[in-house]
Amino acid sequence: MDSEQKSRRALLKTGAALAGGITLGAVGKANAQSANPPTPTSENASPMIHGSKELIEYGQRSKYVTSVRIAHPLGGRPSPDVFGKVFHVASPLQDSVGVITPSSLHYIATTRGSFMPDIDPKLHTLTLHGEVDRPLTLTMDDLKRFPSVTRLHFIECAGNRHNGKQRTVQETHGMTSCSEWTGVLLSTLLKECGLKSSAKWFVAEGAEEVKGASSIPIVKGMDDCLIAYGQNGEALRPQQGFPLRIMVPGFEGIYHTKYLRRIKVTNQFYMNYNEFGHLTREDKELALGERIGPKSVITYPSGTQRLPGPGFYEISGLAWSGGGAVKTVEVSTDGGKKWNRAEFKNTPQRMAHVRFAYPWKWDGTETVIMSRTTDDIGQRQALREEIAEWWKVPFERDYRVPGLDNSVMPWKISKDGSVTNGLA
Repeated sequence: MDSEQKSRRALLKTGAALAGGITLGAVGKANAQSANPPTPTSENASPMIHGSKELIEYGQRSKYVTSVRIAHPLGGRPSPDVFGKVFHVASPLQDSVGVITPSSLHYIATTRGSFMPDIDPKLHTLTLHGEVDRPLTLTMDDLKRFPSVTRLHFIECAGNRHNGKQRTVQETHGMTSCSEWTGVLLSTLLKECGLKSSAKWFVAEGAEEVKGASSIPIVKGMDDCLIAYGQNGEALRPQQGFPLRIMVPGFEGIYHTKYLRRIKVTNQFYMNYNEFGHLTREDKELALGERIGPKSVITYPSGTQRLPGPGFYEISGLAWSGGGAVKTVEVSTDGGKKWNRAEFKNTPQRMAHVRFAYPWKWDGTETVIMSRTTDDIGQRQALREEIAEWWKVPFERDYRVPGLDNSVMPWKISKDGSVTNGLA
């Protein structure tokens, strides 16, 4: 028994030494040799944070955490502009951990840069009418009496596309975020109304100045659409549609109408303001063609970050798909010559971000890293070369990918450890 305990102790010591050497190098060894860890003194003690009314009422992050959103370069318009309107604001994916985007850092896109309506939830109503047996008008209190669900889903703007001019992953992919949403399934409300046999589509309308309205197939509404009033454990924030928005899992962001006030069930596709760019499509392709394809991006290391030197690193990133759950993610550390299976840091869920990682020992030579994902319905993220071949267009690394851009994003790592856009 004594020999077994000694063997276990020896194994634990060996494992600790290896872990220290891999992650901390010389610093780790120096600390391991120190019998007593350093204790705070008057010279190195941290200042204390005193309690305050603000900290009690609504907590705040450390002053040392400085990650912020930025005005997205899409369209070149500042946010806010001289009139105070907000257009597109990108989430700092390079600083993200896990999969949930804090509500305060969630990306923003508005309908043509309209002002946010300041809605009193006590006065707000949601009306469901059209091809139904029993039209309903519900207050927020009425809505919260229905059975609720909580689900993890991403939203992504169609403008979330990358080229060789962008520097960071915030600029290339920052127009996507993932949150925990709480509300009532649309199917629950539609069953309460009673759908007529003629019901084929529905139109979701918001209260923005330029009315955010989109036509969505009724089969999608009866499947997984969610009328959300909560985000990440609290009420929706005004930038995310307070007090009510519709979640259309897997569809591009413009379908997730904010400030939701009306749902009209129809017997045909309705051409609304949001559909102006889809005029050339057949009805059967409308909306359904706006489902986000399988997508992934490495967030560490990524553009403008720097590796301090050769050694062990955990490559980390996010993957998602509008077709379902992510099934696999592969990482290449040699520019796509070889692909290696990454591990998931959380359980993949339908239409939600999943965090992936791949352990990598960098030898200090120049290389290109990239990731690609496959979802559970068999769709695989494509290289830009493959997309160019599919569309029969001349391949240029900086060209605009037709449709929704879910192409593979490369990051170039130089000998000095600096990381830059691999498309540049």
